[in-house]
Amino acid sequence: MRFIIYLVLAYVAYRVLKAVIRPKDKVSRGEDGGVIDEMVQDPQCRMYIPRRQAIEKPIDGKIYHFCSEACATKFLQEGKREERSH
Repeated sequence: MRFIIYLVLAYVAYRVLKAVIRPKDKVSRGEDGGVIDEMVQDPQCRMYIPRRQAIEKPIDGKIYHFCSEACATKFLQEGKREERSH
């Protein structure tokens, strides 16, 4: 009976050490092992953000992804300025 208890304790210690020592994944993965979210680029500031966190704005039939409302507003203002100059 002692042997079984020692065996269980050794297994638990092994699992704990393995969890502590093993480096964590740098990318979050879904249940099937695939990446959870796609990165999209803000057309104004060129920053990459996860699609889930992006602010989507349909402009002239195309959907743009922005990191913030400020970038979306600036993008729209600069687009209108360019239209007037042509």
